[in-house]
Amino acid sequence: MSDHGHGHGHGVSGEADRRYLSGALALIVGFMVIEVVIGVIAQSLALISDAGHMLTDAIAIVVALIAMRISARPPQGGFTYGLKRAEIISAQINGITLLLLSAYFIVEGVRRIVEPPDVEGLYVVVTGLAGIAINLAATWLMSKANRTSLNVEGAYQHILNDLFAFIATTIAGAVVWLTGWGRADALAALIVAALMLKAGWGLVRDSGRVFMEAAPVGMNPAEIGGRAASLDSVVEVHDLHIWEVTSGYPAMSAHILVKPGADCHAARVAAERLVHDQYGIEHTTLQVDHAPEALLTVGAHCADPQGPSHKAGTPGAEA
Repeated sequence: MSDHGHGHGHGVSGEADRRYLSGALALIVGFMVIEVVIGVIAQSLALISDAGHMLTDAIAIVVALIAMRISARPPQGGFTYGLKRAEIISAQINGITLLLLSAYFIVEGVRRIVEPPDVEGLYVVVTGLAGIAINLAATWLMSKANRTSLNVEGAYQHILNDLFAFIATTIAGAVVWLTGWGRADALAALIVAALMLKAGWGLVRDSGRVFMEAAPVGMNPAEIGGRAASLDSVVEVHDLHIWEVTSGYPAMSAHILVKPGADCHAARVAAERLVHDQYGIEHTTLQVDHAPEALLTVGAHCADPQGPSHKAGTPGAEA
């Protein structure tokens, strides 16, 4: 007997999120053009690195906006979940871009420490202060969007790291302006690169978990299987799978065996209530069958069992 319960709290970004991202995009693009010109005039790697980062900010927001529209399309044809993972692809692109940029600025920063150019510190300070104001506004707009989406979070991390970059750049410009120590500019670029590296790795790692269909962070399948197996009338839970269709959209499937004569429907409802109330899993596909009188083995019921089985009275505790 197979029963299915489906929840749909998928956290698809709404029109408000698109407005916030569009506002941030307008601010970023307008200032980026100004920064490139001043960075070339001042011969400041920190400013040019900021401008490069702002270009990726703009691209990240554009990709995020496109992904929002694609992911909002309803399921059709062979795409039974719709195109919700377009947002995860966007997050992956943003993460990889940050990693590549950080690698470039690390190499260039080291080169400029060895051979520091003449940097116009006053230009850097003025531009940096303006950049802080612009990025504070953009960061504020982005923070109001739904950051539980890896897609939005990826774009937000670009903007936030650019804010940090402008702070470092402004400090470096002040040091160059007041002391003439040109290597401060290159050191600021290296600090920016380190921040980009950290943010990029986090996005690649988290989006990679979704692509590999790992359980959401903070959810322990062994614990969930053990608790489900401890429900009334349940004998065993196996073929338990927990994954994310996209960020904020966990899903679960499992095969549940109950005692002969037990109510399969009641067991399914109890399992659905457990995972919904305790773990926030709204989309479930549960197959519930009566166990035979004889001692069960997973192989007797599933030709190709996946993962460990969880039996009544022995809740799992593995990570």
